[in-house]
Amino acid sequence: MPERSLTFHFDYISPYSYLAWHRLKTFAPEHELIVQPKPTVFAGFLNEYGHKGPGEIEPKRVYMYKDCVRGAALLGIPFEPPATHPFNPLPSLRATLLDMSDDTRNALITRLYAATWAESRDVASPEIVAELCAEVGVLDALDRIQDPRIKKRLLDLGREAIAQGVFGVPTMIVDGELFWGTDSFPHLERYLAGEDPVRPEDAQRWAEVQVSAKR
Repeated sequence: MPERSLTFHFDYISPYSYLAWHRLKTFAPEHELIVQPKPTVFAGFLNEYGHKGPGEIEPKRVYMYKDCVRGAALLGIPFEPPATHPFNPLPSLRATLLDMSDDTRNALITRLYAATWAESRDVASPEIVAELCAEVGVLDALDRIQDPRIKKRLLDLGREAIAQGVFGVPTMIVDGELFWGTDSFPHLERYLAGEDPVRPEDAQRWAEVQVSAKR
């Protein structure tokens, strides 16, 4: 079976993206998928669609951490409170877009996630991000992440994601079909097996449902 591409939209600010990244480490090879990681600013989706992130709603914030502790336990990975939350993820997202090999980029993503969600490191700090980059062989990151071209690249990825219908992270896209959140892995698995219960005609019927109340 030829390998298929899976686009992975993520932001380090999202603990669910951390869980999804680790789940993909076994899920992708099991299903012969090539993962294309796309760092994407979660706040861009919040601004585009006019809603708050889970970390900004106190009861949801508390539930989210408990839910992620449970999810991390199932995956057998560490999970600790971050240094701050919400935080500014731009230094880490921009660092991920620097020129490097695919293997190095994957190693950097894993390292930045571990620093954020297992070691409580302050990845809002460009200096700390640069240190983490150096650990995997990405040098001079402190200066390079200030490059206007890198900033534009991150902005463009966000715009491209919105154009594709992405509204949150983590989002996985295969063959143009979106799967959002860690709980969508079973649905993605059925889709890859050709057993998706969603038919094109059903999707069209849902798209035609009219709005009759607004708040």
